[in-house]
Amino acid sequence: MIFAIVISGDGIMNKKTSLLIVISMLIFVTGLGQIAFGQNGRVLAEAQRITGDNFTVSAKTAKGANVYAVKKPSSDVLNAIDKGLTDLFAVARKNGYRNRLNYSDYSVYIGKADRLKDSAGQYSPDIAVGAAQYAGSVYDQGGYIYAAGMVISNDPCSFVIAEHTKNFERISNVVRYEGEHLVLYHNDRRRYAATADHSKGGSHPILQ
Repeated sequence: MIFAIVISGDGIMNKKTSLLIVISMLIFVTGLGQIAFGQNGRVLAEAQRITGDNFTVSAKTAKGANVYAVKKPSSDVLNAIDKGLTDLFAVARKNGYRNRLNYSDYSVYIGKADRLKDSAGQYSPDIAVGAAQYAGSVYDQGGYIYAAGMVISNDPCSFVIAEHTKNFERISNVVRYEGEHLVLYHNDRRRYAATADHSKGGSHPILQ
């Protein structure tokens, strides 16, 4: 990308100053581009297809997990993600698993909630997704289900959750639970296949 720099009035620059300005502008534009190019294009497209959202904000948790969101996540949200991954890694090691136990291995997409309360009136930010294999089950809400979280890619390890403004412990739980599928995918394919589809029974936590 080429920039034309025009200085009006009495501004006078030598070659070194001009070069520094060009470099600064390139760094600035590159920083803006990281939001788009820092994401895996295939995973981003899938997250946007599922949620209908545009994930224009990028962040990292204190421990290094990647976060992409519709709006800037609070420190409470980022800390809750770290806690969920910490709990996940601890129980994974307890089960003898070693692969994909780094915070930087994980990308969490935070979409807008399609509902804030469940049928019992409890705070439950969830995302509406097509019923698919859950059609006709107790989860079917008329062609769709409400999901607290959903894996969108096994590799790279990515899943989507809904925005929360309170009850951040729920985020930690959802992160741990969605992460269980990813840990199993990379460590124990037989157990992964047996637990990946909840329409056949089974629930979280999978790892004890």
